[in-house]
Amino acid sequence: MGRAYLVEQVEHEGGKPTRTVDLRDLPDASLPDAAVTVDVDYSSINYKDALVLTGKPGVVRSFPMVAGIDLVGVVAASSDPAWTAGDRVALFGDGLSETRYGGLSERAKVRSDALVRVPDHVSSAQAAAIGTAGYTAALAVLALEHGSATSGAVRVGGLPVLVTGAGGGVGGIAIALLAAAGFEVTASTGRVDELGDALRRLGATSIVDRAEFAEAGRPLGSQRWAGAVDSVGGQTLATVLSQVEYGGTVAACGLAGGSDLPTSVMPFILRGVTLAGVNSVEAPLPLRQAAWERATTALDLDVLDTLTETVPFADATDAAERVLAGSVHGRIVVDVRA
Repeated sequence: MGRAYLVEQVEHEGGKPTRTVDLRDLPDASLPDAAVTVDVDYSSINYKDALVLTGKPGVVRSFPMVAGIDLVGVVAASSDPAWTAGDRVALFGDGLSETRYGGLSERAKVRSDALVRVPDHVSSAQAAAIGTAGYTAALAVLALEHGSATSGAVRVGGLPVLVTGAGGGVGGIAIALLAAAGFEVTASTGRVDELGDALRRLGATSIVDRAEFAEAGRPLGSQRWAGAVDSVGGQTLATVLSQVEYGGTVAACGLAGGSDLPTSVMPFILRGVTLAGVNSVEAPLPLRQAAWERATTALDLDVLDTLTETVPFADATDAAERVLAGSVHGRIVVDVRA
C-alpha cells in the first residue's frame, strides 16, 4: 500500500478520546475489499480534510481510517469490466475518510460505481484541483439552473447570483462556473482588499464584505439576489435567504460559519424561495457524472491553475492548518508521489 495518513483514536478511561494522525507505511493487506485498485497520484486539502488531519472530530466515523476525501490516480487492477488497468480516474466523497479509506494514500481500493473518468484534456493534477470543491460547486450550479417544482431556474440576465465564502475552493470555482454560464456574480469574502482582484479575474463583477451578512435582520429584506451558492451556513445563510428574490434558489453546501440556521419560514412561503441542499458525498452516479462534466468542460483550466497550490505528501498536515486558519485562497493539491 505504501505511505498513507492514518487516523487512529485512543480511548482514555474517564476522559475524552484523543486522535492521532501519522504518515506511515501500511501493507497492501490493510486495504479494504473493493472492486477497483487505484495507484493514487494526487489528493487535495478540503475543509473536511483539514479537520481530519488536525485531529478534530466531526468527519471520521470509524477507526482506524485513512484520510483524504479526494483521490486521482490510475487503475492498477479491477474486477469490474467498466474499468481496466491504465484508466485515469477520480473519486470525490463517497464516504472516503469517513467510513471508507481515503485518498491520502499511495494506493487505494474503491467502489467502481462512484468513479469518474479523467478526460484527456485535464491533467491528473488539475483533476485533483477540481476535486470535491469543484465537484460540489458544479452540483450547486446545477441546482440553481434546474430550480424546483415550485420555483423556476435562476435566470441569466436578472439580479446577480451571490457566492459566499468566495475565498475558498468551492466559492472560487462556483464563481468561475457561474460566470462561464453567463450569470452576473457577486462574491462575498472577509478579505475584500486582499482577494478582490483575484475574485474579479475568476468572473465576479462585484465584491461585498461578509460582514454584511453576519447580523440578523428582518425576516424579509430587500430582494438583492436571483440566487446564491452558500458554503458558510449559520447567520450568513439566514440573511442571504431573506434577500433572495421571489422564486429564487439558494444552494447550501457548507457550514464553515455554523450548522445552525436562525431563519423563519417567511422567505419560503412569501417569496417561494427554494433552499437546495448539496450533498457531494452520496450523490448518485448520473448526478456525479453531470457535475464532473460541467466542471471539466466549463471551467477554464488556466484560471484553475491560478487557484492551485501543490504541496508534497509530507506537507499535507501543514496545509491543513493553513486551511483552518483561513489563510488559503483557492485549492491545495497534494502530490502523493512527491
